Amino acid sequence: MRRTRSLGGFVIAIALAALVAFAPVVNGEDEVKPGTQSAQQHEVTTTVDGEEVSTTLHYWLFLPEGYATDAQKQWPLMLFLHGAGERGDDPEKVKIHGPPKIVAAKPDFPFVVISPQCPTGKRWESAELAQLVDYVAGTNRVDKERMYITGLSMGGYGTWSLIAEYPKLFAAAVPICGGGNPETAEKIGKLPIWTFHGAQDRTVPLSRSQQMVDAIKEAGGSAKLTVYPEAGHDSWTETYDNPEVYTWLLSHQRGE
Repeated sequence: MRRTRSLGGFVIAIALAALVAFAPVVNGEDEVKPGTQSAQQHEVTTTVDGEEVSTTLHYWLFLPEGYATDAQKQWPLMLFLHGAGERGDDPEKVKIHGPPKIVAAKPDFPFVVISPQCPTGKRWESAELAQLVDYVAGTNRVDKERMYITGLSMGGYGTWSLIAEYPKLFAAAVPICGGGNPETAEKIGKLPIWTFHGAQDRTVPLSRSQQMVDAIKEAGGSAKLTVYPEAGHDSWTETYDNPEVYTWLLSHQRGE
């Protein structure tokens, strides 16, 4: 009997150790480690038809490799919005393109990066994203004067929409192969914008970016458009591989 109890205790100890080893740290979240991305979630509340609705946003959070070495340093923040093809409940799909792909091989990427996942059949909701940015900026060492937004395709549309509804939240924006409502140009104001589009894009016509840039300029704002003559819908790979894009972002502070 004594030998049986000992064996049983050993088996239980192994089982508990396995649970601890593979259990998430908090409510399905991974431990946050500088130089890596961790799966996180945050509940936001919006008002729909006069009623409050709670939604749990799932997102990747990246902290730069040097985040732990200087406890006083404030880091710039980047919000990345993926395209329609990465929607769903498989967070690995979010890493296919853009910043969440880049940071996997570049642990010293100099931004705190938020990469949320949009559920299947949904579009980006500006109020939810604004709350997520506020939460991450408030719980990490983020320089709130240097917060930026970028997105591709559906995420490009989401970028235009978010800066129209929250024009003072970010210091600069990089919408890629997306579009927006030209009537919101005055709301966006003078927020620095650099947008990119492929001339051969058959999914989202180049005219959608051109219309927004023209409207911004007519309203007295600051926007520029880079067109890739031979590119189709994928105008994001070349953009996110261009170090000048990040230099340009970091050259702007909120409220300039």
